[in-house]
Amino acid sequence: MSGLRKKNVAKIESSYVMQHEKKVQTVERRKRGLVRRLTLYAVCAAVISVLAVSMLITQASTLKEKEQEKEELQHNLAKLEKKETLLKEEIVKLNDDDYIAKLARRDYFLSDKGEIIFNLPKKKEDKD
Repeated sequence: MSGLRKKNVAKIESSYVMQHEKKVQTVERRKRGLVRRLTLYAVCAAVISVLAVSMLITQASTLKEKEQEKEELQHNLAKLEKKETLLKEEIVKLNDDDYIAKLARRDYFLSDKGEIIFNLPKKKEDKD
């Protein structure tokens, strides 16, 4: 019954009521605008957060790959430095005439006068 009475009530059309209705509409519009702006800011913040997290993950994986590559290169460097020292020692030995004579006898079967070279076969390992 109260619903029927409300329908029959007429609105007062005064300047005060109109100002009040405009003020209420303005407040409602501002609230809608505020909600829209806050939603937009929240979406932007979420997008920026997702981008930042994905960038951090990508950088971490790239850093890990670079560290592995660095370790491999350091290992290769150590091998090459060892090889370099061996080659430098070989250069020093090759400057010695006695060493060159020994190599010539061993590899090219060159001999001094009255010297006989015996070449023994290398032992083969028994493979089962």
